Amino acid sequence: MAKPINFKVTFDEVPEPIRQDGAGATDPGPRDILRALENPDMLVPPITDAGTVPNLRFSFSDTNMILKHGGWSRQITSRELPIATTLAGVNMRLTPGGVRELHWHKQVEWSFMTVGRARITAVDQNGLNFIADVGVGDLWYFPPGIPHSIQGLEEGCEFLLVFDAGDFSDLDTFTITDWFAHTPKEVLSANFGVPISAFEDIPTQQKYIFQAEVPGPLESVAIPDPFGTRNFTHNLLGQTPITSPGGSVRIVDSTNFPVSEQIAAALVEIVPGGMRELHWHPNNDEWQYVLTGTGRMTAFAADGTARTFDIRAGDVGYMPFCYGHYIQNTGTETLWYLEVFKSNRYADISLTQWMALVPDQLVRDNLNVGSELMNALRKEKWPVVRFPGYTYGT
Repeated sequence: MAKPINFKVTFDEVPEPIRQDGAGATDPGPRDILRALENPDMLVPPITDAGTVPNLRFSFSDTNMILKHGGWSRQITSRELPIATTLAGVNMRLTPGGVRELHWHKQVEWSFMTVGRARITAVDQNGLNFIADVGVGDLWYFPPGIPHSIQGLEEGCEFLLVFDAGDFSDLDTFTITDWFAHTPKEVLSANFGVPISAFEDIPTQQKYIFQAEVPGPLESVAIPDPFGTRNFTHNLLGQTPITSPGGSVRIVDSTNFPVSEQIAAALVEIVPGGMRELHWHPNNDEWQYVLTGTGRMTAFAADGTARTFDIRAGDVGYMPFCYGHYIQNTGTETLWYLEVFKSNRYADISLTQWMALVPDQLVRDNLNVGSELMNALRKEKWPVVRFPGYTYGT
């Protein structure tokens, strides 16, 4: 007779869904202990969580990788995170010389470089061309329909791409190799004015990502353009930040990056013990990408509902329009993340500033609070606050 399967786990400290007041019970399994360790606020939610809030977090580590000679890509769209209807993200890596082939999209492409350097090219509808090298902390923005390419330089590169449609797929892209492969060669011959034999070796399907030689110095590939050039990049990390006791924020939108007509963003730094203050956004949903560190956030969805999530590097978070929320650094290293919006302008409402700029007695009557809180309210925003002596979990 076969022995029963032993589901016993061997971790020294197994987290259990039990609150300090005794609510809950042990979970003998089967279970994923590593997931429980990564998500303490889902295993034992704060007592303030209530009601039903949809999933607002998904990790790139749980996505399918597309592996090519020259690099890889993976994506988080509304297929993986159904609540994310306004924006979708692609994480891509290119080797030294690796090429994301010449292509264009129906959607806006906004990108943030996280590792290494790349060369990007673009040509707009008026023949204005653009060739530039971008590095860590740089952005680029390509409007819909603008053809472009990306190629890794000597050290290769990794970057985040954001598109202004939740159901976007990076495989549903207009590529030059795919178009050539699906156009009769006599038509190609007529279009370019060369013999059909010139197209004997063209690819039979799209390349998507492929390996090539590392390109030479920028000046060696410059192409004189009689129509002029157009800028599609912005150095976000080099931008002067808005600082406050818990960290900093760098905001980029159409006011300081004019080409970015449909995407606004903020690069947020939260030091250990810091927190992105209680706030909400009055213009659109917030799409988040965690660059470093660990944290937690609670979504306040109105009507007595709220849910808390644990987040870490490589995660995508999503906060629906007008949901109140915060992000707290729960680790020992600085938490960096991006807030991205389908909007031409960045906007947020600070709970503290709002309370400070309405009549004092009105706030007191609403919340049954006294002078200790009222005297602490600030009329200026502190996007990131810090609480000396605060210990996570108290």
